[in-house]
Amino acid sequence: MAPGNSLRTGEVAEQAGVNIQTLRYYERRGLIAEPIRSIGGHRTYPADTVALIGIIKAAQRLGFTLDEIIDLLETSRNRHRSPDLKQRALDKIAEVDRKMADLAAIRAALTEVVTAECDSLTNCT
Repeated sequence: MAPGNSLRTGEVAEQAGVNIQTLRYYERRGLIAEPIRSIGGHRTYPADTVALIGIIKAAQRLGFTLDEIIDLLETSRNRHRSPDLKQRALDKIAEVDRKMADLAAIRAALTEVVTAECDSLTNCT
């Protein structure tokens, strides 16, 4: 690989906006390929690793777990079209809706505590 086409660990981490431990964790989990070693023994990554980490981080922001992201990446790496992505996104929306409903119920209960001016849980329930 030509020097211009590869990046060292610190360069990848900096450009991707993650720390080196995250980079190595993604390697161990199989999210990114294990880097090759330069003649000097430095770990070097293909330049597209930065974009891949961006995809991983974006999927995490959408609520996908690393295990789910691994599955989605495997599908992409195997060049399979995945109608499953749409269904996974719909399932994730339903999960978010459930969490929002739970949070709304918690908020309503907390509002009742504040409105009742409770000073302890035992005297407020």
